[in-house]
Amino acid sequence: MIEVKPRARRCRTLAPMLCLEDCLALCDLTEDEVLAIAQHEHIPEIAAAELGNYLVQAPDGEMRIKAIIRDDIAQARLGGNRERLLALKLLLRDFVLRHPRCEERHRAQLRPRERRSA
Repeated sequence: MIEVKPRARRCRTLAPMLCLEDCLALCDLTEDEVLAIAQHEHIPEIAAAELGNYLVQAPDGEMRIKAIIRDDIAQARLGGNRERLLALKLLLRDFVLRHPRCEERHRAQLRPRERRSA
């Protein structure tokens, strides 16, 4: 979906080493979300998976990932890259649907209700 540089080495060895698929399985992000973080931060995909995993678990981390994707959308719009723009908008929509804490209107529903004393 998102155009990127050549992929990191895939799991093809028998050596006990983590590869991109292993890291993706350990974090709560899709491959496209990790690739968007990697492109935005100019870091390898494995490092982006680690950063994304950290951000998903941080209190406002999902909001930061949302901001990263929105920055990428703005860059695609400025660059006139319509295909990338549409792919990133779809990615943002899917991210918000899977991570309701990054959308303010959903955050209110996730907060525990206050108990009123009689």
